[in-house]
Amino acid sequence: MPYLARILLYPIKSLDPMEVTEATILPTGALRHDREFGIFDAEEKFVNGKRSPRVHGLTAAFHPTTGELRIAIRSTGESRCFQWPDDCAAMDAWLSDYFDQPVSLRRDAGGGFPDDKNALGPTVISTATLEEVASWFPGLSVESARVRFRANLEIGGVPPFWEDQLFGDPETIVPFQIGDVLFHGINPCQRCVVPPRDPQTGEAIPEFSQTFRERREATLPAWANRARFNHFYRLAINTRAPESETGKTIRIDDSIRL
Repeated sequence: MPYLARILLYPIKSLDPMEVTEATILPTGALRHDREFGIFDAEEKFVNGKRSPRVHGLTAAFHPTTGELRIAIRSTGESRCFQWPDDCAAMDAWLSDYFDQPVSLRRDAGGGFPDDKNALGPTVISTATLEEVASWFPGLSVESARVRFRANLEIGGVPPFWEDQLFGDPETIVPFQIGDVLFHGINPCQRCVVPPRDPQTGEAIPEFSQTFRERREATLPAWANRARFNHFYRLAINTRAPESETGKTIRIDDSIRL
């Protein structure tokens, strides 16, 4: 039976994951503390891996109960610990110095800063899918694939690409439950320039996107709606959670039902 094997939150958009045993649904359908913080430049644009490779040089940890943010530079080991919101000015100054441009760290505890504004719920993938994708690239570990694709919820007990059942025709939803929480599957997630890069060094795997597209098409399961793939650089499922699910909690080992 499919079950929830892992929950990963990304408190600071584009930075390190935080593995938890349970997560609460916000009114927007997002998971509490996921993409809760974002780094913005002077033009009000995200400073992320798509626009600034220097993001890969940072590591970060957030402690929700204390509001403590610890950020470090991988290459030098230099680290700073900040208290939110008391140390906002000092934090922005430190980050601006690192990125060599004015930036600011902002917080939206009510819904975070998701990539897909049409599907604000958690992204879903299976462990077997990550294992399959990792096997396409010599030397790529499952853990590295996990961080590259940055899904929130990982499903165990299923074959590769089982999650491709969680979307249907355009403008339709596929209801499914994790524990007693209802979600709506929306569409397969379009990937960007980030997955080819090593999360820690930024070094890219040559021809990653082309190889991925070819293997994804060749392994597309019979249960996937092929019409939703205008290209095959898609992995994991975008979701929504109805407003009725606000405040409910999903937990590791919860069963998953279509």
